[in-house]
Amino acid sequence: NPNRSRSQNREQLGRGALMKLYIDADYIVYKGCAAAETEIDWGSDVIMVTSKFSDAYKNILKDLNKIVGEFGGFTEPVLFFSDSVNFRKSILPSYKGHRNRKKPCGYKRVINQLKTEYEVVIMDTLEADDAMGIYATKFPGNVIVSPDKDMRQIPGSLYNLDQRVTVTPTEGAKWHLIQTLAGDQTDGYSGAPGVGVKRAEILFDKHGYSWETVVNAFKEKDLGEEIALQNARLAKILTVDDYDFKQRCPILWTPAPGYRIDDGAKLQVEKDERPAA
Repeated sequence: NPNRSRSQNREQLGRGALMKLYIDADYIVYKGCAAAETEIDWGSDVIMVTSKFSDAYKNILKDLNKIVGEFGGFTEPVLFFSDSVNFRKSILPSYKGHRNRKKPCGYKRVINQLKTEYEVVIMDTLEADDAMGIYATKFPGNVIVSPDKDMRQIPGSLYNLDQRVTVTPTEGAKWHLIQTLAGDQTDGYSGAPGVGVKRAEILFDKHGYSWETVVNAFKEKDLGEEIALQNARLAKILTVDDYDFKQRCPILWTPAPGYRIDDGAKLQVEKDERPAA
């Protein structure tokens, strides 16, 4: 049953250590490996890309140590990577379709080496963002480390590699609706055409942060509620309550009847009170 209770989900995930750094390692490893690449032009239409593993690994350890150095007293970091299978492609087959570029030299070898030295988390069909969201909401008091604006959906502490901020549950839920309207061209979902973040904020400030506001914005673009829901599910970063640990699959986001976000008010009914997605 995909609509499991919160307590069942928490029991499946189990107990974890406190004061961890949940790091978006996809970003760090890609950047570190790409920086170590060198092109050799042999002429005669031949260009070869080479890389030294030691240089790539040194780049990555430097970034990890810099992050850990910002948080004296924290335990070893936990590195999160995306699975090779992405559940969002079952919602929208073209999701991130333009990102099918080759990983930089040494990418897989670096990950394998990191597994021998760090705790590494890869959850079936999930992106690193989702796995971090699940862990951070299961184990509050830890810190998500990611430059991705998507992580502003997850309540708790976020370090975006520039500053540390605290995201409240209300702020996180509002940001999800904003991203639903604004879309994300980098990830390949459009939101409501012509509506960016600023326009979305204006609409919500005027009409309220509600599912009705979202649906009406899509209707104005001649798009139905099913397209609005598709965008909302693509935008949603999973929390501990959005994943069925027994079935090992996400619980797709579904708004409760009359879903509305009010400061200090309950944001959503319990997942096990919803209809099946």
